Amino acid sequence: MATTTPSTAYSRDLGEELRRLRETCTGLTGAALAVRLGWDPSKVSTVERGKFRPSEIDLVQYLSMCGKDIDFFEDFRRRYRNAFEEYIVQVPDNLRTMAMAESTAKKIVAYDAQTVPGLLQTPEYADGVYRVAGLVTEERIPALVQFRTDRQAILRRHNRPTCLFYVHEHALQTRVGDDRVMEDQYARLLFNVHLVRIIPADTAVIASSCTLWEYEKALSIAFVETDLANVFVQDPGAIVRTRLLFDRLAAVALDEEQSRRMLAEYVGRPREDLDDAGTRMA
Repeated sequence: MATTTPSTAYSRDLGEELRRLRETCTGLTGAALAVRLGWDPSKVSTVERGKFRPSEIDLVQYLSMCGKDIDFFEDFRRRYRNAFEEYIVQVPDNLRTMAMAESTAKKIVAYDAQTVPGLLQTPEYADGVYRVAGLVTEERIPALVQFRTDRQAILRRHNRPTCLFYVHEHALQTRVGDDRVMEDQYARLLFNVHLVRIIPADTAVIASSCTLWEYEKALSIAFVETDLANVFVQDPGAIVRTRLLFDRLAAVALDEEQSRRMLAEYVGRPREDLDDAGTRMA
């Protein structure tokens, strides 16, 4: 029997990659592959769920059975080396681990100080965010916007995660598109106000934007997305500090009805007011 190891977002992602390789390259079930490899069936299952740290020999045997060569093995081994660390840092272009971690969470709590959270952005607003930031090439923006839009499907699932998004009012005041873009974005937030709590502009919060994903059968993950890197953290002390941040935000945020009233004010503002706000914050 394979001894399980606490999984991480990255180990689950790479385990899922192995599962897809098995299915597409061999057509074998996990149990059938275990027979071919001489493994206990539980070993294939735990490796593919990211809950077992295989040895290099295990990976060679598995990938060889999938028809992969030494170059593929070396690349996979390099990526797998730190898969079970409590701190995982990835380049921002690597979005698969983030999407998988987010889509399998049972609870999502997020705070954003500068922009509307990605799961609540309209496509036009998301496009504006990438253009204002100016850190990606023009030709990549449509694909990034589509990826961000596709992620929002988790909010429409019948088993969708419990979500709460803390949004600082500064994000509402920061103009990232024309009047119509901002009006539509305010309306999207108002429609989803049951998921939103606004932090008033005069409330100081000295903290970076971050997200906490909680799972039914895995350790919680704190996630920080920056222009330079995506960071996944499972260190227990960091998780405690993240929860303390959200406790602080819960204490200073407007409640649902107050948030609804504020968002309704933004939706109903004359266009010249939106222009003024955008000029001040740009």
